[in-house]
Amino acid sequence: MTTTTSRSKARRTDPGLYGPGSVTWRIMGEPVIWVAGFRALYLQALHPRVMRGTWQHTSFAKPGEAWGRFVRTTEFVSVRTYGTMAQVDRVGRRVRKIHASLTGTDPDGTPFRLDEPELLLWVHCGEIASYADIARRGIGVSARDLDTFVDEQRRGAAVVGLDPGAVPASMAELDTYYEEIRPRIYACPEAKQALRKSYNPDVPTQLLALKLMVPPLNTLAFASLPGWARKLYGTPGSPLTDVGATAALRMAHASTTRMPRQLLYLPAARALRGQHSGSAARASG
Repeated sequence: MTTTTSRSKARRTDPGLYGPGSVTWRIMGEPVIWVAGFRALYLQALHPRVMRGTWQHTSFAKPGEAWGRFVRTTEFVSVRTYGTMAQVDRVGRRVRKIHASLTGTDPDGTPFRLDEPELLLWVHCGEIASYADIARRGIGVSARDLDTFVDEQRRGAAVVGLDPGAVPASMAELDTYYEEIRPRIYACPEAKQALRKSYNPDVPTQLLALKLMVPPLNTLAFASLPGWARKLYGTPGSPLTDVGATAALRMAHASTTRMPRQLLYLPAARALRGQHSGSAARASG
């Protein structure tokens, strides 16, 4: 009883990086943001070193492990978003340790570290730009709130080892970042192969029904990429695709808001959100 009470008090006084009143919680609590997660993976894969490092060390090159990597990434995002500072610090140390221990190799044999600031920044911006874009087009989040969201996410950037002062703090700064880095990115062979594999992922037997959901979800995520990103993959960057993707995102948002949330969150996210909700209810009571 004492342990339970102390944990409840800790949660009331430790909302983590963001807290219930943040724009981050409002955006990340929307089921349509699942599309942004897949969009981010496609965007992040366009940095050749990020993609090669991923390919050489993780599930893309090993059949049967893709689902595990996806779950681990999703649970990291859940803890970073909803966990207490103690939980965030713990998962951050683990992620930084893993990244610091890994190196990748370019085609010419040049080695590189996976925790290089340029690579970490690219991954961060790909994730946050994707959340922001889906929130804008699918949910209708205001420009002001999107700027607040991007600024809040600098706290999350520090968790993986980035200097928050070197991370974009607004939508305009994100746009500037992409304008500057675009000449150095392209879809390497590993990125194109990963794109193809993503439409037929290996999932646990008990979750085989998810395979029916993956192709339309991936198609929408890919269509929501910026036109220049789709062109790098060798597909058209037509503005008509942008219009269609925006309409589909709005429809997806409208439909998922009527679904039970327990069907749309992985166990880690449900547990963390439930802990905060329970603490808030006890505090108000």
